[in-house]
Amino acid sequence: NTKAKEKGLGTMKKWQQNIVLFDLDGTLTDSAEGIIRSVQHMQEKTGREVWEAEKLGFIVGPPLRDSFREAFGMKTEEEIDNAVAVFRERYFSVGLFENAVYPGVKEMLEELKKMGKRLAVATSKHESTAVRILTHFGLADYFEVIGGDAPEANRDNKTKVVAYVLERMNAEKSDVAMVGDRKYDIEGAHALGVEAIGVLYGYGSREEFAACGADAVVETPAELVELFR
Repeated sequence: NTKAKEKGLGTMKKWQQNIVLFDLDGTLTDSAEGIIRSVQHMQEKTGREVWEAEKLGFIVGPPLRDSFREAFGMKTEEEIDNAVAVFRERYFSVGLFENAVYPGVKEMLEELKKMGKRLAVATSKHESTAVRILTHFGLADYFEVIGGDAPEANRDNKTKVVAYVLERMNAEKSDVAMVGDRKYDIEGAHALGVEAIGVLYGYGSREEFAACGADAVVETPAELVELFR
């Protein structure tokens, strides 16, 4: 959508979709602290240099295995499996609650529900973890489906997760909008022919959204609601 790219904001058109999928980390909650501290725990326990938090921002959003392989030069699946297990030791007990709902998110979900939208979550996180986080913060009931990865399911990228959520909702692609804060959300949706909106209050940037061709970009949860009015 070139208009959205030129403007940097997709307010040019009214979004008609009835189903809105949300990423979790960086879109509904600010989860960086718990993820970064758990990566540092992994680095320490596996005898690696422990990086400062400022250097680990990239870790929030993409599938963990990809980041471990690319950023830390892990060569074998066994090495990655071990690192992920050590990360989860801390993350599943402490890290997942070192997290906060972004201001305006609850109101945004409330408004979209009032408008009759069907809401769901499509995250690269473990599905069980996503359910725990959303329940903990009182957000789970807004969503018809909370979809993520699962050990036996191999939904190891955003496209697979979005496809799985659409299947569970018996949704037509043309009736769905994806909302996320990184290129993985936009590209994962586009790979299925689903339009996607980038949010700037998370971990992504306007440049990132322009480069991956986001169909719209918003600065706040309230601005997202306006797209659907």
